[in-house]
Amino acid sequence: MTKPSLRPALACMLLLMFGALMLGTPNARAEDLVLYGAGSLREVITDITADFTKKTGITVRIAFGPSGLMRERIESGEAVDVFASADMGHPLKLLRDGRAAGVMMFTRNRLCAFAKPEVGLTAANFAARLSDPAVKLGTSTPIADPAGDYTWQMFRLIDKAQPGAFAALDSKAKKVDGGPPGNPPDPDPTGSAFSRGDINVMIAYCSGVARRRRATPDLQVIEVPAGFATGPEYGLAILDAGKPAAARLAFAILSPEGQATLARFGFDPVGLPSSAAASK
Repeated sequence: MTKPSLRPALACMLLLMFGALMLGTPNARAEDLVLYGAGSLREVITDITADFTKKTGITVRIAFGPSGLMRERIESGEAVDVFASADMGHPLKLLRDGRAAGVMMFTRNRLCAFAKPEVGLTAANFAARLSDPAVKLGTSTPIADPAGDYTWQMFRLIDKAQPGAFAALDSKAKKVDGGPPGNPPDPDPTGSAFSRGDINVMIAYCSGVARRRRATPDLQVIEVPAGFATGPEYGLAILDAGKPAAARLAFAILSPEGQATLARFGFDPVGLPSSAAASK
């Protein structure tokens, strides 16, 4: 099958946003929205949507989980207006399948290692310590959760610098987060894994530093060194082309105000003006 061009989808999304702005504030009851988002976006999207509702009167119902599983819920027929994913792949699949009207990248993140002090992990010994059999490594679940996909890409980069490392990392990594819905419910599986001693290092998004340290205060945080860094790029999809309020919400996330909120929560925004422009 021929891969679709993103340019028509981008143009469609921009037209939707422009049309939404021209329509002004719609009737809130008729335009209530549903947003599905990646678990790593829980705090920041909750903040952005609360501000959006305050300004527009449009209620936004939100649900969060691993991006791959949330995409599957959309594919199963659940009514969703906007999808905010921790990668571009899941929104683009919805676009290819005709389930999305447009897709745009709206922020970036970074991977960090959250390590117990006894591990002695540093940027200088990063690859060697992670590969050490004594290090109990936790990750998210690939395919279901983009954080897992980014981590396995990192494993392959480590393998280039340290041949044989991929097999060791792949075999010992414990997938503690982002598993299937049938897993026993746990509001913080990573924190529980640290508490039980199942892991002493977790690879996760750097934006989660504050939340992770609240749960496990003694953790050291080491950003993945540049030579092993991968992604992450977050994608935003408008699913209902006939609902102008959905485009308004996407515009709010992409606006300077929305991007500043993302930065405040530890993400790397893609749409903030320069300090010189902002001061005029």
